[in-house]
Amino acid sequence: MFDLPDTSSFAAAFADPRFVPAAVVAALAGAVRGFSGFGSALVYIPLVAAIYDPRIAAATLLLIDLVSCVPFTVPAFSRCNWREVVPVTASAALMVPIGTLVLLFVDPMVLRWVIAVLVIGLLMVLMSGWRYHGKPHLAASLGVGAVAGLGSGAVQIAGPPVIIYWLGGPAAATIVRANLMVFFALIGCATLISYAAQGLFTRPALTLAVLLGVPFLAAMTIGALMFRGASDSLYRRVAYGLIAVSAVVSLPLFDHLLR
Repeated sequence: MFDLPDTSSFAAAFADPRFVPAAVVAALAGAVRGFSGFGSALVYIPLVAAIYDPRIAAATLLLIDLVSCVPFTVPAFSRCNWREVVPVTASAALMVPIGTLVLLFVDPMVLRWVIAVLVIGLLMVLMSGWRYHGKPHLAASLGVGAVAGLGSGAVQIAGPPVIIYWLGGPAAATIVRANLMVFFALIGCATLISYAAQGLFTRPALTLAVLLGVPFLAAMTIGALMFRGASDSLYRRVAYGLIAVSAVVSLPLFDHLLR
């Protein structure tokens, strides 16, 4: 199920000319996560998919995200609203295997175009400030969860549908934040099982997850420290700007800049 990396695989990854730009992207994604609290997938996935391929991008970010979120997620289990989290997560978990099949069988070049367009579209929704203002109910929760699970399995982008859904509800910000953290952890575990079953955790993917996780976590810490002195409007402009640039640069039209 897991082909663990060894010394030679780490040496090969370092020697690959694609590693340096990928490490820069990982640091940028980590800084965005630490600074804004979201958006790492919207930066990391399109660019690493362009540097390597969508499978490597999805598998490595999943592992990096699961490790980085543990210290912050454990306390959230006692703060979240399980009545809201359970239906969204259950629906998402059922759709993850379908999303994984999309990742496996859709042509990588086609998937890269889809990822870039999806990221730009989701970014426009987030920037517009539009939110779902209805009270969370079962049908809506199941629908949002299904879309999030499909996105998680296919391209590791599960957040925006759930963020938009819960932010517009009546719950306090602390509850929404806890809901999101628990959801991401649980759907990450479901995706981990699905990816492992399909053999996506290859030795190169595991090697890169370890190596790219270092700049990601370091930059995330720095980003969190920078956030303390930033205004709400500033951090949103910075995060949105970086995500937009990443989505555009990741287009296959600019492959000569990344490889």
